[in-house]
This record gives sequence, structure tokens and C-alpha cells, in this order.
Amino acid sequence: MTETSMRPTLWERLDGARIVDLAQPMRTGMPQSPSHPRFRMVIERRHGDMVREDGGSAANEVILTGGHVGTHVDALGHVSQDGYLYGGVEAAGVQSHQGLSRLGIDAFPPYVGRGVLLDVAALHGADVLPPGYEVTRADLEAARDRADVRIRPGDAVLIGTGWSREWDRPGRFIGEEGGVPGPGPDAARWLAEQGVRVAGGETVAFEQIQAGRGHSVLPVHRILLVESGVNIVETMRLTELRELGVPEFLLVLNPLPVVGATGAPVRPLAVLAS
Repeated sequence: MTETSMRPTLWERLDGARIVDLAQPMRTGMPQSPSHPRFRMVIERRHGDMVREDGGSAANEVILTGGHVGTHVDALGHVSQDGYLYGGVEAAGVQSHQGLSRLGIDAFPPYVGRGVLLDVAALHGADVLPPGYEVTRADLEAARDRADVRIRPGDAVLIGTGWSREWDRPGRFIGEEGGVPGPGPDAARWLAEQGVRVAGGETVAFEQIQAGRGHSVLPVHRILLVESGVNIVETMRLTELRELGVPEFLLVLNPLPVVGATGAPVRPLAVLAS
């Protein structure tokens, strides 16, 4: 037997690993940004509507959704500034009714790599940060030091605010009751300086949303998507991951490859070593 054949295979090394689902369940009436089309799922054909000669039957559904509904990834072409997308691409030249010819979600390479959780809520001794709280550069640095981890270029960094716990209170979750906690511009610049490939969080917009402001301006989106080429993951469910207290893990992130779309649903998976 050779030395190579004695090495454990990738799947053998993952044997016994714990898988944590980081996606919120998608259902009609779930909380989502008012800026995007509503999600709706209806059963189009029910069992018994059509029965085959052998007695078999099938049911199927129609799903209507925007690309930025539920847990989803923002493509680099999602946001423009002064008419330009990431890399100086003129938005008008790459968009049509069929979508984006460049920087759409289909251009996002599946991410299988290191994920790091910076639990800012835990840093402040809270299960959930207050509505409208601005996560700062100092918060991220302190959460990193508290977890005793390094941020490496190419990592995916997730910010724990505890906001997943508000999922069943739609008005509060989307910020109608005092805003939503999230990173401010200085925190976004810090993430970009670390060279991260992906940044994610628990809220419908990866931003600090102040009371009464809604999505009137989105500076974090501009800094990450337009200026830095960092994809954003929103509406993640981080409760279980935060409770486990594991700051680094293997993250699997593979949004639906909808050609030309500015974003798409995703079911992120955190793989924790046994």
C-alpha cells in the first residue's frame, strides 16, 4: 500500500463533521425587504388532480420570487454608483430586460472555503444587538481578538448581531420598529482592507438601518460591491452557529446560477470539524 493510498480521503476527513444550515426557511409571508418582489409559493397541481393508470400521482408548485428574498447572495452587479458597477463597468452598457451580461450572480464562483464568525452581539454580552445599532471597525477588531482568530485574504466573514432571533416578528425584523443593527461604512472599509471575498449577516440589508430611514442610502453596499468587489450574503440564520461558539469553519456557498440576475437565493452550510 502506497503512502498516498493511506492518506484519508476528503470525505473520510469530513466523516462525523457537524453541518449547520445557515439559511432561513422560505415561505409565503416571510419577512423581506419591501424593495423587492414578494415571495409566493402555491401548489399548482395536487395529488389526485391527475392519476396515472397505475394509480400514481404527483404534486408540484409555482414559486414566484425576487433574487433578493430570503437568504441570498448579492451579485457585484446589484448596486451601481454614479452609473458604474465594480471595475468601472458602465451599468447601462451591460443591462437589459434579460438581466446583466456582466457581473451577474451566474458569474459568482461557488465558495468552498474558510468562514469566520465575528459575534458582535456576544462581544457586548447580548443575545441581540439593539435596533439601529452601528457595528463599527472597533467592534469587528474586538470580536476578532475575542475569538482569537485571524482574518485572511479570501475568507468569508459573517457578522453576528443576533437578529436571526427576530425572524418571527416581521415588522421588527425588517426595521419598522426602530431600525436594524448592522455594519457602518467604517466597518465595511475594514472588511475590504482584510481582503475578504464574502461578507454576510443576519439582516435583510447588510447595513446599519436607522429608525425611519429605511433603505434610503446603502453605503456599505457601495463600499463592498462597487468599490471592493466583495459579495454580500443577507438574511442568514446564525443563531445555532453563535450558540456553538465556533469562530471558524468550512463554509459552502453556492447561489442559484440564474443567468443575468443581480442576486439569487442560497442555502449556506457551515461544516464544523468533529
